[in-house]
Amino acid sequence: MMQAKPQCDRCFLRQAHHAAELAGLDAAAAQQLVSAIRGELARLPPQLGAPAKASRIHALIRKLSGNPDPYRAAKRAATEQALQLYPRLEAMVSTSDDPLGTAVRLAIAGNIIDLGVGTRYDLEGSIERVLREPLEIDHTERLRQALAKARDVLYLADNAGESVLDRLLVDLIEAPVTYVVKGGPAVNDATHEDALAAGMQRLCRVVDHGAATLGTLLDQCSAEFRHAFAEADVVIAKGMANYESLEGSRSGLYFLLQTKCAVVSEHMGVPEHSLIVMEDGIGLSPG
Repeated sequence: MMQAKPQCDRCFLRQAHHAAELAGLDAAAAQQLVSAIRGELARLPPQLGAPAKASRIHALIRKLSGNPDPYRAAKRAATEQALQLYPRLEAMVSTSDDPLGTAVRLAIAGNIIDLGVGTRYDLEGSIERVLREPLEIDHTERLRQALAKARDVLYLADNAGESVLDRLLVDLIEAPVTYVVKGGPAVNDATHEDALAAGMQRLCRVVDHGAATLGTLLDQCSAEFRHAFAEADVVIAKGMANYESLEGSRSGLYFLLQTKCAVVSEHMGVPEHSLIVMEDGIGLSPG
């Protein structure tokens, strides 16, 4: 698991300001919340990974703000926007010379919907960029071969709205897929409610991993999920927090993401804003 860096704390404080705004706190209450977060960061063990730190910070934000899901409206808006684009994207995949490769890229395009690293995103711009630019790490062929042999696939979701674009890839996987969401609100990550709003239940089984955390912190997940994670033939994990929390955890694990911060980009050895399809443990070696 990646350890958090000092610059991560600045990002957490920015997230606290944004969450306070979304929760509708006045200036005085927002300042109290941010001060409490600053104190909590000072107390957290330095060896904690960024997803573990962020999960504790956002649990405290939800408690102090009195809002159990400050990002709920933003998640609904993201899902609605993605659903409006879905027919065009579905046609793009169906007419592609390489439907699976196109679906993988569009799933990565959806990873821009991340309110943990910024307060705004451009989904349509992300789609255009991902279809145009090369992948910095491209293990798509390894993933294709693994999916062709898989008896079952575990697909770990990231953000709400992004789930709509994940449908494009899930729909092409022949093996049974279990789509895994968060067990409770964590920034704008997808919960069961968000996956259902995206229509994922029409394609596959939707479950949660038992914890309201960013990424996948195995020690906090349910025993049922940990068993499924260990036994699945192929695991697809979306987003930076899943990479940060699961790197090096098992074979047959594939990360699909955009690197949206300098800390993750440096750790992976790629430029910031890189597009990634990476088999765990393979890194920058040829695909």
